[in-house]
Amino acid sequence: MTMTPAELSSLFERAERILQRLEALLPQPLAAPDWNAAIAWRYRRRAGGHGALHPVRHLAALRLDDLKGIDAQKEKLRRNTEQFLRGAPANNALLTGARGTGKSSLIRALLAAYAPQGLRLIEIDKGDMADLPDIVEIIAPRPEKFVLYCDDLSFDEGEPGYKALKSTLDGSIAAAAPNMLIYATSNRRHLLPEYMHENTAGVREVHPGEAVEEKISLSERFGLWLSFYPFSQDEYLAIAAQWLRALGASDAHIDAARPEALIWALERGSRTGRVAQQFARDYMGRQRDEC
Repeated sequence: MTMTPAELSSLFERAERILQRLEALLPQPLAAPDWNAAIAWRYRRRAGGHGALHPVRHLAALRLDDLKGIDAQKEKLRRNTEQFLRGAPANNALLTGARGTGKSSLIRALLAAYAPQGLRLIEIDKGDMADLPDIVEIIAPRPEKFVLYCDDLSFDEGEPGYKALKSTLDGSIAAAAPNMLIYATSNRRHLLPEYMHENTAGVREVHPGEAVEEKISLSERFGLWLSFYPFSQDEYLAIAAQWLRALGASDAHIDAARPEALIWALERGSRTGRVAQQFARDYMGRQRDEC
């Protein structure tokens, strides 16, 4: 059957539209964002495998001086970051320990403090770690210094991001980008679950020690380990007082709030900076309602 020129043209147009739709479904190479649009970005992979860096335009206003009870950890990470910005040797950092003690807040406060010196931050979820090589390739030629930040990092057995992160930290044939560090927070020091049977004689693996070594090998690739601990009562009260003051409380209000702050922590079963902040918001909100 012979087709007319008009029919052939219509067929080609439909085929072109189909191809365009198919191309839209295929994974696309990571494109560089407008680096002048922000100082922080989030990496997200969408349906179809498309990854993109999205600017974070509204950052929490955190200062290093606002963080109390973690002076030693703050000083070590600040020093490491300053070395990085100067072009001196610096380490990837793993911040581990009790929840709500300021691990994530410390990294965000560092960004606010050192952004004028060229520090930038890219947040990436552990589920997207397999795309780390693409991110490294995009930022490698840039003049800024990038911290790749992963919050609440931990892996289950067999997750694909584990090996990608391991290779990026140390072990890939490609050299690490000199303008990039990885800062991660976790409640697990070794980042992988450990089981009781690994410490018993009944394990089935012929060389159980090698399995344990594999579990700790990822965390050992972070050159700087910072541990965070639950706060003492005095430290907790000092942090609560700081949050109250930031929300406009007078010294008299702060003194009057101490018993309630202790009861609040007791009910929550935890004395952390997060709990102190939550108490301050609740207390000051009630004070304004009563006025």
